[in-house]
Amino acid sequence: MKNTISLILKGIAMGAANVIPGVSGGTIALVTGIFEKLINSIKSLDLKAAKLLFTGKFKEFAAHINLGFLVSVFVGVGLSIYSLAFVLDYLFTNYKIFIWAYFFGLILGSVYFVGKTIQKWKISVVLIFIIGTTVAVSISLLSPATENDAIWYLFICGIVAVCSMILPGLSGSFVLILMGNYQLVMLDAVKELNIKLLAPVVVGAGVGLMAFSHILSWLFKKFKDQTIALLTGFILGSLITLWPWKESFDEAGQLITINKFGAYVDAAGDLMEVKPFSYHQILPQSIDGIVIISLALMIAGYISIWAIEKFAQSSAE
Repeated sequence: MKNTISLILKGIAMGAANVIPGVSGGTIALVTGIFEKLINSIKSLDLKAAKLLFTGKFKEFAAHINLGFLVSVFVGVGLSIYSLAFVLDYLFTNYKIFIWAYFFGLILGSVYFVGKTIQKWKISVVLIFIIGTTVAVSISLLSPATENDAIWYLFICGIVAVCSMILPGLSGSFVLILMGNYQLVMLDAVKELNIKLLAPVVVGAGVGLMAFSHILSWLFKKFKDQTIALLTGFILGSLITLWPWKESFDEAGQLITINKFGAYVDAAGDLMEVKPFSYHQILPQSIDGIVIISLALMIAGYISIWAIEKFAQSSAE
């Protein structure tokens, strides 16, 4: 029972990360020590599993795919994504700087805790780490596409987003932003439980998850240090996306006005909904109460990932 609760809590943490642009559920899985087991369990959803299921050998089927583990984790993920869609919608609208600051600290801590699992820093490992960092930075500098609710595009969004969701350092939600469908899928469709929009995304996610899990499982077995180095690079490179202080621009290249909390406002100072087309990272212009609170939240984020790491270690013992 204790192990089940632990897995649900780790799933909740993964789900929370998957909702937040710039944060990867795969990072949380890696830090909490369930990443490799999760990938191998998903990979077990193969033809043998189908044969066991359809011949009525349910006990063997459950053992083959590690059903208890998968159900516990994904129950946590599902609960978290649904509940946090409401909370994060509010926080991102009203307190952007604070949210980005907390998750900047969270992911900064992940760089250390994931990287320290590398057993030997060879030249190949260092080079792959640099490549991973460069790729993640390059992705974060791309401009987002426009929103598209076509079924085929939602299916592709599901495939791409789920692969990045389980890949540490690459945020599935951020990929959805780049594809133009973050607001549509992760906030609007989830809150409204819009099956018409969610169904093709879920189907695409299932296809992508099963295919990608085989690749990741093979890489972990054959090139573990190099794979973790690549993932650590992805995590480090994603920090540019999470930097709290940004200038946001619309499609016309016009600067979007923000208030002291980083929320988008109109000329009268009232909150408004807007989808930025691009960002420029900047430094805070002065040290005030907002900056001090943001720095404190960065530290809190780092402490949170440390606490998650300790919790994962105690659960494994």
